[in-house]
Amino acid sequence: MSISTICCIGAGYVGGPTMSVIAQKNPSIKVTVVDVNQARIDAWNSEDLDKLPIFEPGLDAVIAEARDRNLFFSTNVDSAITEADMIFISVNTPTKTYGAGKGMAADLQYVELCARQIAKIATTDKIVVEKSTLPVKTAQAIKDILENTGTGVNFEILSNPEFLAEGTAIQDLEAPDRVLIGGDQTENGLKAIQNLVDIYATWVPKDQIITTNLWSSELSKLTANAFLAQRVSSINALTELCESTGANIDDVAKAIGTDSRIGPKFLKASVGFGGSCFQKDILNLVYICKSLGLEEAADYWEQVIIMNNHQRSRFAKQIVTSLYGTVAGKKIGFLGWAFKKDTNDTRESAAIYIADNLIEEQAQIQVFDPKVTATQMYSDLNDLNTRTELKNSKFLEVHDTPYKALEGTHAIAVITEWDEFKAYDWQKIYEGMLKPAFVFDGRNVLDKDHLESIGFIYNAIGK
Repeated sequence: MSISTICCIGAGYVGGPTMSVIAQKNPSIKVTVVDVNQARIDAWNSEDLDKLPIFEPGLDAVIAEARDRNLFFSTNVDSAITEADMIFISVNTPTKTYGAGKGMAADLQYVELCARQIAKIATTDKIVVEKSTLPVKTAQAIKDILENTGTGVNFEILSNPEFLAEGTAIQDLEAPDRVLIGGDQTENGLKAIQNLVDIYATWVPKDQIITTNLWSSELSKLTANAFLAQRVSSINALTELCESTGANIDDVAKAIGTDSRIGPKFLKASVGFGGSCFQKDILNLVYICKSLGLEEAADYWEQVIIMNNHQRSRFAKQIVTSLYGTVAGKKIGFLGWAFKKDTNDTRESAAIYIADNLIEEQAQIQVFDPKVTATQMYSDLNDLNTRTELKNSKFLEVHDTPYKALEGTHAIAVITEWDEFKAYDWQKIYEGMLKPAFVFDGRNVLDKDHLESIGFIYNAIGK
């Protein structure tokens, strides 16, 4: 069958941008993104494009072109399911906080609810596409639910994992390294795969569209994130060695990155990776390995998480140690709260954990982030350890300019690598800090006499 209508269940960081680009590139296909969260849908429908629920460079232009032409956002889930030829499932799959697999396995309750709702509502044949990050063989569970409805409706299940990096999601969608589509290798399964290939082929070269079976597609997503996270933890593990020996971690990263077998990407020493995918997917991979009795493989991948957690706590300890063993009553300025630049996503951001550690030491945290709201920052800390809002507001102050956030501080912690930080008047900031001043950037502890080690601050102050 040809695809004329698409429904996507889930209007989050994956569903919203992905469906927006699909609609933009396929004006003849009606694309409806549905979500039960009315406030989120209202934000997607806002006339003020600055009020979209997520910040992603270039997304506003895509929305402006496609919305109300063939792209729609709605809370009417049942109607969208009924109308659609193809249904994407793009709901949250967090790590389980209860029961078997607690702390490791993916929580699939929202995926199952979607499958049951599709089974209940659908009256015509559908192609159902996994877009959420899911453990291997989740497609089989979805298929079992859909094929036992007793309604006579035929369903084909596809896996189409996303490989988006927040901050460059639109660029990644418009010019992807690859598009991966997995499905049953039956006659009907191959036809369903081709339907989805045809949608992407309107703008993606066909040799960059990879087709495979369901299981290979599902595992490829987990493996890709695990490999990327592994590189981050690997370079961060070397920062301690560099600090102990006098080596320069940036020089080491550059030297190994020029090796064509290694390459330069994801070799930037930092305070650790964050976001919704890396930790969740690695923990999921660990759980799968443990479930299959592959203890050594599980231990190997779990070490990536252990190293990342260590880097965050080590960063906080460096701040305390450098400020003469105590930060009680001292002001620490945070530049950035999002887990990376060009996004307002704070999930698993290193800033949350570092701030929490310093608050435990009675530090006063002053924060500026160009896209993250104060409400979100307080919520992040509350979600982490159920601190009261009163305590958070006592130890965490959020400012609307970097100059206010860093005024009167004993130290600056550069958490998020926002490009706009390079344009600040660092001489003004430096003069407004308490002396002696320290800068912490995730690689080294830097006092005021060694600011040249943190390039953009030195360039601004030194000249």
